[in-house]
Amino acid sequence: MTSAHPVPFLRGHGTENDFVILPDPEGTLRLSPEAVARLCDRHAGVGADGLLRVVRSARHPEGRSMAAEAEWFMDYRNSDGSVAEMCGNGVRVFARYLERAGLVKPGELTVATRAGLRRVRLAGERAATGSDTSDGPAGGIGGEITVAMGRADLPAGEVTVTVGERHWPARRVSMGNPHAVAFVEDLAHAGRLLDAPSVAPAAAYPDGANVEFVVDRGPRHVAFRVHERGSGETRSCGTGACAVMVAAARRDGADPVVDGVPVTYTVDVLGGRLLITEDTDGRIEMTGPAVIVAEGVLDPAALPLTVD
Repeated sequence: MTSAHPVPFLRGHGTENDFVILPDPEGTLRLSPEAVARLCDRHAGVGADGLLRVVRSARHPEGRSMAAEAEWFMDYRNSDGSVAEMCGNGVRVFARYLERAGLVKPGELTVATRAGLRRVRLAGERAATGSDTSDGPAGGIGGEITVAMGRADLPAGEVTVTVGERHWPARRVSMGNPHAVAFVEDLAHAGRLLDAPSVAPAAAYPDGANVEFVVDRGPRHVAFRVHERGSGETRSCGTGACAVMVAAARRDGADPVVDGVPVTYTVDVLGGRLLITEDTDGRIEMTGPAVIVAEGVLDPAALPLTVD
């Protein structure tokens, strides 16, 4: 049935990759793709790059198998309503909400996602006057959060990314979701990124891909723009930053598993800065801010949601 009561929501961002957050601990909300797209619409809804539904793992069919290790499941949807496996910035914002709501304390916690378990270290909120390690507009209340993002998978086979008359070879990287990483001379060459860039062969990405365009800023320092599958260009992409770091490291001849030496890259996005480290066991950690900026209620007459 359609909810007759206002539904609480929050809004947050991680390096300006922004999200609508729907607290639904008992899993009673039913989110159709149309409802999610309407909520994320920046003109007719709340507006966001994606939606985070906060539900207990035991109450979600895709989270139950992980409930013994993670109380909370991140049900992430792209802004077009499609379901996504993982969102790196979303995990940080998800954890920040749990802390704000008093559901977890600063320190270590584990979040269940469709890409598996993600372990998180919360530094705790800080005052707006606190220091910030980023040079971009990602600072403010929130503090740094580190997420263990798992290992990257690098499928064999080169792909080609095309924008207009330009095309580049790209590295295939999976962070639980698919990425095509292309190194370019100028970020402007990516164009407006309103539509998904062409990636060939199409069979390499049967469900579509996130496409990153990368330039060098200095030693172990890169910047990128991204077209996120199902969302268009966003100000940041956490899994994309990890994919970019791995692609850049391999291009630069660094492989911590082989070399026995961890490697860290500074990765700039339009919305700020992330630090990405790959350890000697291949595990990747991402560190960056996460901020809750607003909360309120959805008017059921304007934005109806179905509940059990």
